[in-house]
Amino acid sequence: MVPGQGEYWDPQFIQSWGTSVVPGRATDIITDKCIDWMEKRDKSRPFFLMCHHKAPHRSWEYDEKHKDLYKDPIRLPDTFSDDYKNRARAATVAKMRVADDLTYTDLGIVQPEGPRSKVGSKMIDRWWWNDGKIPNPDDVTGLRLICKETGEVFTFTTKQGLTEFKFHRYMQRYLRTIQSIDDNVGRMLDWLDAEGLTENTVVVYTSDQGFFLGEHGWFDKRFMYEESFQMPFMIRYPPTIQPKSVCNDIICNVDFAPTFLDLAKTPEDWQQIAYHRYWMHQDIIHEAYAHYGVRDQRYKLIYWYNEDFGLKGTRPGGEEKEWELFDCEEDPLELFNCYHEPRYEDTVRRMTRMLEDKMAEIGDEPVHTRLSLKLRNGTSHAAV
Repeated sequence: MVPGQGEYWDPQFIQSWGTSVVPGRATDIITDKCIDWMEKRDKSRPFFLMCHHKAPHRSWEYDEKHKDLYKDPIRLPDTFSDDYKNRARAATVAKMRVADDLTYTDLGIVQPEGPRSKVGSKMIDRWWWNDGKIPNPDDVTGLRLICKETGEVFTFTTKQGLTEFKFHRYMQRYLRTIQSIDDNVGRMLDWLDAEGLTENTVVVYTSDQGFFLGEHGWFDKRFMYEESFQMPFMIRYPPTIQPKSVCNDIICNVDFAPTFLDLAKTPEDWQQIAYHRYWMHQDIIHEAYAHYGVRDQRYKLIYWYNEDFGLKGTRPGGEEKEWELFDCEEDPLELFNCYHEPRYEDTVRRMTRMLEDKMAEIGDEPVHTRLSLKLRNGTSHAAV
């Protein structure tokens, strides 16, 4: 395993006997190690392997051989210019905006020397942190950005032009970084083919969350909004699973182990909702608010509890607590919070009960006032 997120180049690995640095690119090295382990396994026994990559964590450092990929323009998401109306305050204060919060390192741009008023604010306001955010001034005509790799100089005539440059640069770097993962997943599948193991091996491709690629004007993840909340879960097992088949059941990462056990003929027990909790309130980089919630096939309920509870990686909370309800069928882009609309009152009660039942099931403690107490005291759902 690697410490923290690890490094893209010449990564350090933690092993049973200590640590070592391996020259090369992390994505290739991790795949090499996985294939080497499979080749040396006890072939008389079944095997289980998890291949976890450092990529595509920030700052999206791609392989030189992929530098010419994805040069065509990429369409802006429909919600790229979101004004965050009809949503909780958390959306307006998070420091995840493509226009304002990407750094020189993120986009492979030379960071100039000089006062912060000219260079741009720090990503983290600490004396030991130097990585600055690329400015987003009202007058962009005097701004010059220089590519670290080629020395190309970029100039701008409009503020929107600068924002779209940041978006396209971000997307290019992200997609080029992802390409290494695609290549190396292909290496793993080719190895299974060569060893004659394809028909008898379950292959799962998944992630720990989704990612904002300009939706709502954001990069990064953290929030329970759809692009970050959803994640891939693709599985190949030729004896049982038909190619291109789709399962619409809702699952969470805590369901991975039971899913694998299902392949061992354990009884099916699919749940009907997905639960999410983000606890790093006001983290120093993104200032994202703490929240939890549930989603069923149509609705999503989010509670922004905005407390730190003294946990590592958080900062003091106390901001106003807020609820959000989204009708993901009528409002798939999650632009309108309908929590306080009278026609959704029964839905709010039902989703709140589902949230509380799920928290009790997994042993998580609610921060909100439980629905049973509210009903006993005669208060409405909007009073919490």
